[in-house]
Amino acid sequence: METSTRTLLFAAELVEENGTYTLLVEDVRTGSVETTPVPKAMVDKLPTFLSALAAKLNPPAPRRRW
Repeated sequence: METSTRTLLFAAELVEENGTYTLLVEDVRTGSVETTPVPKAMVDKLPTFLSALAAKLNPPAPRRRW
């Protein structure tokens, strides 16, 4: 039986402080952290962006014709 190992490479957090949003992305391997401000309009659309990304990376299997 084959086992797999999961390795965390990056960790991201979206933080709100006093109405200001900041995205923090940590490179777990090096410990470096990058931050960038994020407009509220982008935060509101985040679920849509994630769904679109998931659809792009995991396209549905082609339908079989009878």
